[in-house]
Formats: sequence, C-alpha cells, structure tokens
Amino acid sequence: MFRSILQPFFLPLRRLIALLPLLAVLAASLLSCRSGEASSKSAPADLVRVFTNGTEGYACFRIPAILRTPHGTLLAFAEARRSSCADFGDVRIVMRRSRNGGKTWGPLETVAENGSLQADNASPVVDLLDPRFPRGRVFLIYTTGNAPEPDVLQGKGTRRVWYRTSLDEGVTWTAPVELTSSVKLPSWREYATGPGHALQLTQGAHAGRIIIAAYHSQGPPLPDGRAYEANTFYSDDHGSTWKLGGTVNAPGSNESTLAQSAGGVVLNSRDQARSQARTVSISADGSESWRSTFVARDLPDPQCEGSMIRYAAPRARSVLLFSNPGNRTERRDLTISVSFDGGWTWPKHTVLYPGPASYSDIVLLPKGRLGVLWECSDPDGIVFLKLALKPLL
Repeated sequence: MFRSILQPFFLPLRRLIALLPLLAVLAASLLSCRSGEASSKSAPADLVRVFTNGTEGYACFRIPAILRTPHGTLLAFAEARRSSCADFGDVRIVMRRSRNGGKTWGPLETVAENGSLQADNASPVVDLLDPRFPRGRVFLIYTTGNAPEPDVLQGKGTRRVWYRTSLDEGVTWTAPVELTSSVKLPSWREYATGPGHALQLTQGAHAGRIIIAAYHSQGPPLPDGRAYEANTFYSDDHGSTWKLGGTVNAPGSNESTLAQSAGGVVLNSRDQARSQARTVSISADGSESWRSTFVARDLPDPQCEGSMIRYAAPRARSVLLFSNPGNRTERRDLTISVSFDGGWTWPKHTVLYPGPASYSDIVLLPKGRLGVLWECSDPDGIVFLKLALKPLL
C-alpha cells in the first residue's frame, strides 16, 4: 500500500539523484570562476586552472585543445600571447601534461613558435593505427602567420601550415614539417586549422585516415564574413603525404570541428554569416566531399568556436557530443549538446556554466566521464572541468 502511494515520487527522485553530479559541477564552476580560486578537492567535479592569464610571462592564454594519449596522459594545448589577448603578435603554442586525469598539470612547455610572430590554432590528434608505432604517435598540426588577419584577408600577408609529431606522450617532438603547398591553394588568403582536436577514422572504407578541419578565405573580404569557407585536409599514409578534402558550400563557414558517425564524417562549423547557429556538413566519403550542408537551428552559437566528439555508450548506440557557448548573441553559457542521429538534430542541451564562456575542447575520459578544457573568462584564462557523461545523455 505504501509503495503504491509513493510510486509517483520514485521517478522524479531517481532523476534528481542522476543530476546530482552535474549540480556539483555547476557549483564548483560558479565558485571557481567567480572567486578566482581553483578547487583543491579531488572529486570528479573539480574545476582546475590550467593556463592562467598574466602568468609565465604571458598576458593571455587562449584557444584550448586537448587529447588523451593511449596511455592515459592528457595533453592540453593553448596559445600563449605575450603582450595582450589579441590574435596577432608574439604568439606561440604551449602545452601542459597531466598524468592523473587532470587533477594536476606539469610545467608549461613551448611546442610551436614563429619567432616573435604568430603560431596558432593547435589541432592535435593521436594516430593509433600505424603499425610502425604500436604505442601511438601524436600529431600536432598548426598554422603560422606574418600579419594580422585583416591584412591577410587583403592579400598583405600569408598563412602557412605545419605539423610536428611525438612518440613519447608529448615529452619530445620532431622538427616542424611544412604542409602548406599540399593543403592550401595559392588563391587562398586567410587559412587556419581547427582549432581543437583533429580526427582519425577508426572504421569504414577510410579507416586510419587522419582528417584536419580548416577554413580559408578567397578574394577580398565580403560582408558578414562570406569570403570564408570551411574545408578539410587528410592523410591516408600516417602523415607521409597530405591531400585537400572537400570545401563546404556555405559562405561564412569558419572554425570547425570533426567527428565520425555511423553515417560518415560530420563537420560542425562556426557561421560568420549571422545565422546565430552552427553550420553542419555530412560526408559519406571521408570528407572528400560534403553531401549535405545545413544550418543547425537547434545549435545556438554567438559566432564562436566549438568542439565535437563521438561517444559510444556501453550497450547503447553512439552519440555526438558538442560543446560551445550555447547563446545566440553572447559568449556565455558553456553548453553540452547531444545528437542521437549522427548530427542531423541536436535535441538535448545541458548548460554547464551560466557565465562567460568562449572556446572549448572536449575529450573522453575513463569510467564514463568527459573532460572539458575551456576559456572561463578573461581574468581566469583556461580551466579544466571533469564530469560524468550519463546526466548529459
């Protein structure tokens, strides 16, 4: 009798219990970002500062990227900007390493530079399928520039593309290798990779292919950023050679992120053309062409970068997870959105932090957890958040 009376309360109670880890994350975020103090607890909901503005000789850290190596080491990358938060100047790519799931981070290391000019847009990926390197090989793809973006758009500067590799969890790196002539057309002006983690296909006809999201401009600037278009480039031989992939037929498509789905490859792009949403493109041939491109109205975006990753839940179909500031007009409201149909629709959204938020990158962690490396606010820099996946799905 008592069970029948209480039965209507069981389901809401179970839902509340399932949300408790997420509520803990939110509380930690509010306290840490707004008070300027990093959490000292060891709980999964910890929010930890990784790159703090005004430290290590740099005014500003921006543009995060993160990956997890086959042996569990987290490599966090960012742009270290010497004098200000401006995109152009004395900018280099730096990295910190964590061997305990993001609880603590090692010293700051420079992994790419361009003298006193610009090295930016880190796009790291682990090649897991090269038989020569059974322990995996980390690729860091990035770009360099010799002039500010407005000048490059006018043809008064140039952008170049490079990569470095590491066989020891990012401890040492090979000399930079230039890719520009293989992956950038001579008529393209502005050019940048990612930013954020890149992709290796693990199944299907193109298994092993490494794909890098990029974007370019062609000709003089156009209103609403319509001179930009997203594109990809890829390697089928573990980095020995590189080829251009397809260009998205969406003027204004810009910084992009990639994931594999059951239906192919999904490209999720920032839209400079004022849609206040994301542009999604789907490829059936490993990003060589794009069979469908559309504005995802259910993914609000204030013209900002985002990050996407595939997650295959135990005994369940795979889903796509996407992080961005889920607000149509402001860079705020760090949000995880979920697609259950390979990127066509995004019905579920969870706000992780209802405050200032900008660029982010996400990584899958053991025991059903997600790591988020993100720009919390100008005073705080870049922080790392670890949370349970289940409440997001």
